[in-house]
Amino acid sequence: MFDTKLFLAALFGWPLAKGALLTLTLSLLVMTVALAISLATAALATSKRHWIRLGIAIFVWLFRGAPALLVLLFIWNGLPQISAVFRSSWFTPFIAAFLALTLIQIAYLTEILRSSYASIGKGQSEGAAALGLHRGQILFLIILPQALRVALPALVNEFISLLKATSLATVISLKELMTVTQFAIATSFRFLEWYGAALIYYMSMVSVLTVFQMKIEQILGRGHR
Repeated sequence: MFDTKLFLAALFGWPLAKGALLTLTLSLLVMTVALAISLATAALATSKRHWIRLGIAIFVWLFRGAPALLVLLFIWNGLPQISAVFRSSWFTPFIAAFLALTLIQIAYLTEILRSSYASIGKGQSEGAAALGLHRGQILFLIILPQALRVALPALVNEFISLLKATSLATVISLKELMTVTQFAIATSFRFLEWYGAALIYYMSMVSVLTVFQMKIEQILGRGHR
């Protein structure tokens, strides 16, 4: 039978809350760093230099094509074989998950932002250049604000996907939400109660982000009718 007391204890207890907090922290760090880097890589993807475009295209092809679990295991198990640097105590499951997920997110966000950059008419860049703005000013003052407006709904969707993808880190024993849940099940053998509590945590976080996305889309829609 379903143990309601255990379910409530799991739902309102510290272990799952701590795991959920770690999940959210990892997601925010990955998204912040990946977004900052992909703003540059997306711009480089349209560079006039062929070798730069080719390098970005290969990176995107590799990390969009490789399964996230494989990238995570390669980072955690493979890098220590390549260099002794990654055998030190600093290389924790959190760092490994951060590196793997950031590389994957950079690839996806680069494509999102590249298409957003492309949606901005060339006339705006030409007009800004005619006013005497240099390339950096045109990018940050003219192109980037408009591109982010176009890309924002897709970026929120990508963040939601990232939040769920952090559960893959359970294979390297990162004590995020799913790992804590698995450990609790291993000691109690109560599946429904712990999985149900974990599901509520995930659904709560995703629901908040979904509402945020809807609000942002409404605001952007009012501003461009």
